Amino acid sequence: MTRSRVRRHLVARSKSLENQDPIKYDSQETARHISAILEQTPNGVLLVDRETRIHYVNPSFRQMFQCADEQLLGQPAAQFVHSDCFERAIAGGGKLMVKESVPEHNVSYRVGLFPIEGEDLYCGIFIDISEEENAKQHYRELRAQTLERAQEVISRQMKTAQEIARLLGETTAETKVLLVKLMSLFEEESK
Repeated sequence: MTRSRVRRHLVARSKSLENQDPIKYDSQETARHISAILEQTPNGVLLVDRETRIHYVNPSFRQMFQCADEQLLGQPAAQFVHSDCFERAIAGGGKLMVKESVPEHNVSYRVGLFPIEGEDLYCGIFIDISEEENAKQHYRELRAQTLERAQEVISRQMKTAQEIARLLGETTAETKVLLVKLMSLFEEESK
């Protein structure tokens, strides 16, 4: 779907709002606002048809998946999002929330999918959660390293305690032998 077609759809949609609400809407201005939101939102926006061919992508989606418009339009969504989420949403005929990762683009995302009422299109709103996922991974690695270090410290302390016990046992035995000899000597002298 071209930008002009999206804009026409938005104008038509805003005109339908005029008829529903006593507040007077300026259709052109509303369409410009909606278009500006789509172009400037930090979330990726993707529109696909029932065959999951891409009709519209916003700049945030292109940046998230490191692709140009020419690469995307008309292509199957799964080729870029590496998920069958649109197929599942379309098959289910409704809304769907999915969390996915695309390692080749170094991106993790959460996407909300929903049908566009009155159109044969589905929309996906992609939220980049890469930083959050990287932080979780870093925490898991840090926790694993900490547990490994704790195990090493426990092992060293056990070895040290065993060595101390062995040395104490040896010196105690030597002390006992020495004291027994001294006691024997004193007993012999006293006789």
